[in-house]
This record gives sequence, structure tokens and C-alpha cells, in this order.
Amino acid sequence: MPKPSNSLFAAPFWGRGFRPFFFLGSLFSILSLSIWGAFYAGIDITPPTFFLDPVSWHAHEMVYGFSMAIVAGFLLTAVANWTGGAPVRQMHLMFLSLLWIAGRVVMGIDMGLPTWGIAAIEVSFVPALALSLAIPLFRSWNKRNFVFLTLLTVLFVSDVWFFMRDDIAALHVAIMTILMMVSLIGGRIIPAFTVAALRRRGVMAFQTDQSKLDMMALLSLLAVTLCLVFAKGTPILGIAAAFSCVIHGLRMRHYHTPKAMEEPLLWILHAGYAWLVVGLALLALSGFGVFDMKAVIHALTAGCIGSMILGMICRVTLGHTGRELRIGNLTALSFYAIQLAAAMRVFGPMFAPAYTSEWIISSAVLWTLCFAAYLVVYVGMLFSPRPDGQEA
Repeated sequence: MPKPSNSLFAAPFWGRGFRPFFFLGSLFSILSLSIWGAFYAGIDITPPTFFLDPVSWHAHEMVYGFSMAIVAGFLLTAVANWTGGAPVRQMHLMFLSLLWIAGRVVMGIDMGLPTWGIAAIEVSFVPALALSLAIPLFRSWNKRNFVFLTLLTVLFVSDVWFFMRDDIAALHVAIMTILMMVSLIGGRIIPAFTVAALRRRGVMAFQTDQSKLDMMALLSLLAVTLCLVFAKGTPILGIAAAFSCVIHGLRMRHYHTPKAMEEPLLWILHAGYAWLVVGLALLALSGFGVFDMKAVIHALTAGCIGSMILGMICRVTLGHTGRELRIGNLTALSFYAIQLAAAMRVFGPMFAPAYTSEWIISSAVLWTLCFAAYLVVYVGMLFSPRPDGQEA
């Protein structure tokens, strides 16, 4: 049992990476989507315009603010498990958190800083995170997970690229890089979690080795990323996205998805992965001029990344605070609500473009309610010691 201490750094909140970053990421998501929804509603609470236009601010901050906070919380927690080493905690973890907060402040509030000063502060978080992960990975020579250091490097380069060129393609690369993480991690945990849950229910289920498909899935997303930079809006992009869609769909046929629908903590992950397949299919059609890119991007972000994040932060919070992997009605309702939020944002403007603002506002409201529900249910777990007495 850990020894009690009055030190701020010894508080449970600073014990594991998921605690501060899931809290901060969820809180920021609520704040930023509230501002975004208010902007479309004509309320005088608008996104910052001192540095970026509102659309660019929203796009950048949902990637490098919200998504990166959750990625940081997950990887800081997971790497400690993968390597068997001590997790990043206490002063080190507080430093990373403050660095992330500093990025959100300079991107959202005009402090009179020059562009290079804003950029220097904002882009510093990803390399600091990568270094914090690289030390235990190299020390244990955990080669299997070096890929995450490569993906973080791409995210850093894309962020610098965005600031230097104000190019939306940089954010598309960043989104695809996070989707590579989703594909990589999802390919590991979704079948493993599903099979384990089915066996607990007495259902004989087995994992299927799909190592070749897993590699092809990652490479196919790389191909799509390159097409988004060099062949956006062309049939070449359409073909690459269609191929990736098929590969990811083939992987999913061995995930026992129909049998996972009884457990919300399982089906939300399957739903997030299904949104990846749907998003790639829409991206393929956009390459042939059928759908608008904005709708496609939101299938991959609000649908895939949003669902996977909400499902994982609930599961990780329960598991790593020593609770049973069981959720209440409010959490289950939030899982359904985020599907509706994504569907409204993607398909609403497609089929009823005259009401695009209304679709965006409604989707933003649902999104904020989902992550508000997470904080209502789980914030006490993030700040309190484990009930089993183990180290936070």
C-alpha cells in the first residue's frame, strides 16, 4: 500500500498519465465544442481570430488539443505496462500537463506573442511526450512499440508544417496519423477484449492471427495519407481509400462484432472501428467527386476517433483505478449519443445542406454532453486513490 503524503506531487491525480490527460482532454473538448457550437449559433462567444481563422482553430485544436491529450494519457499509461518500468508521474507528469495547457492558452488567447512564439510553445508538447516515452521503450528495447515514436514524430512535423504554411493538408496528415494509431491499437485490443469478454460469458471464441492484414492496414493508411497530400480529390485517392476500406473491413470480420453488442464497453470500440471503415468508404467516394471532404473528415474524426476515445477513456479509467469493468446507464447513453452526434455531423449536411448550421450545432451539443457525462461519472475516480490500495 502506498504511503500517505501531503505532497502535491504525491496526489493520486499525478500517479498515472491517464488521470490528468483524460481529465484535461475531456474538459477541453467540452469547452472548445461549446465555443464552436456557439459560433454557428451566432452567439458572441467566437473562436479565436487573432491568429487563425475559426475553422482552422477548431480543426487544429481538436487534433492537437483534444485528441493529443487523450493519446498522451493512453500512451503514458500503456508504455509503463508494456515495458514494466515506472510510469511517468508526479513532477514529470505535471510538467507535461502544463506544457499541453500552455499550448491551449497561446492558441486560444491573444497574449501579444509573435507567431514564432506561439508556434514554439504549441509544438513543444509532442516532442516532450515522445522523449518521455522513448526513454522506457529504448531502455527495455521494446521494439514492437517503437512505431509510436515514429507516429509522434510525424505529428510533430505536421504541426510545424501547419504553422509554417497554414496548410490544411498538414492537419489531414495529423488526422491520418492518429487513425494509424487507432488501427494499430484497435487491431490489438478489440479482438483481445472481445474474446476475453465472450469467454467470461461461456462463449468459446478465439483470436485469429491477422498479422499480414494488420501490416497491410497500416500501409494502406500511409498510402491514403500520401494521396491526401499529393492527389487530393482525384481518383488515385479514391482507389487508395477503397483499398484501405476493404483491408480494414476484412480485419473486422474476425472481431466477433455481432457477439459484442451486448456489452457497451465492447460495442463502442467496434463502433469506432466501423466508423473507420465507413470513413474510408466515403473518402474513396470523395476521390471521385461524390462527397464533400468536410463530411468525410468528420466520419473519421467525430465518428471513429470520437467513439474510440470515449470508449477507451471509460475503460482505462475503470481498469486502472481498480474498478470493475462495468458501466452505468449514463455512460451507456453517452455511447449512443456520440454515434448520433457523428451521424448528424456527417450525413446531415449531405442530405439537408440547407440546415448545415443546425446539424453542426446539434452535433456539438451532443458531443459536449457525452464528455460532460464522462466527467460526471469518472472525475472522482481520476482524483482519488485506488480502492484496492494499490499504487495510483
